[in-house]
Amino acid sequence: MAFVQRIASTLALALFAGTAAAQGTYPNKPIRVIIPLAAASAVDNAARVLTARMSENMQQPFVLENIAGASGLIGAERLARSAPDGYTIGAFNDSILTMLPNLHAKMPFDVIKDFEPVSLVGTIEWGLIASNDAPFKNAGDLIAAAAASPGRINYASGGNGSPQHIAMALFASTANISLAHVPYKGATQAATDVAAGQVPVGMQGLGTVASLVRAGKLRLIGVGTPQRHPQFPDVPTIGESGLPGFTFTSWFAIVAPAGTPKDIVVRLNAEITRALAAPDVREKLAAQGFTVRGTSQEELGSITRTQLARYAKAMKEAGIKAE
Repeated sequence: MAFVQRIASTLALALFAGTAAAQGTYPNKPIRVIIPLAAASAVDNAARVLTARMSENMQQPFVLENIAGASGLIGAERLARSAPDGYTIGAFNDSILTMLPNLHAKMPFDVIKDFEPVSLVGTIEWGLIASNDAPFKNAGDLIAAAAASPGRINYASGGNGSPQHIAMALFASTANISLAHVPYKGATQAATDVAAGQVPVGMQGLGTVASLVRAGKLRLIGVGTPQRHPQFPDVPTIGESGLPGFTFTSWFAIVAPAGTPKDIVVRLNAEITRALAAPDVREKLAAQGFTVRGTSQEELGSITRTQLARYAKAMKEAGIKAE
């Protein structure tokens, strides 16, 4: 009911805002979407599902551009420097907005001042993955092996400061074990090398690895959710299989450059809400490991500020620093 009420109120705002955007003159040309992450990453996959429906509804193409590198900093800076006219927006994970600012003393942008929150799209459920030839069947097995051989078990991530890095560093810190970090240039490459047996383990968004798991190319040995994930009911949670209380999820949001006109942001928020209300869109996102959300601009801003503070504390306690 709350979701339906939010749809109605958001669409009403877009319909009655006495501005050019609400009157239908926006958009009148293609909308560029910067994804500061590699193709086939969890956010990339979800953004393509979302914007395909938005394109149909708004009758304009959405042109998606992957600008990976530096754990998302390169693409995010590109968005921050883009014209705030509603024709360039960003599909970001929470790492860019809440982890990297706590990792780097100097950032090329200010996540609060340089971006306009549009909407939280969904939360990304995470899982502990292992190559088929790795000896670990669950989180407990990995913890025991790492305790017996400190620093000798490698894990793959999408780069220094990436969500995969933060997730595994928090896992290791919580379990009081030492693992060796092997950074890649994106989550997809990291997952592929775990599947190939080049690196034994990693932690990834389920949207990135679900197809590999279903194809039998790698194993999901634990999920970072409080309860078992409905898409993988036979896989134990990390909490129940070796590290009680441990959870890790992330999220995917749409943001715009600071200064984007309010009426355009309201229209984009309404169109995201409209797209997420479609049963087939929700089903596709759920199959990728997402829990569909959809929020107001204000809610996304509040979530961002809260998580910035949370990760500042967690990363300091875990000793996570830029390498």
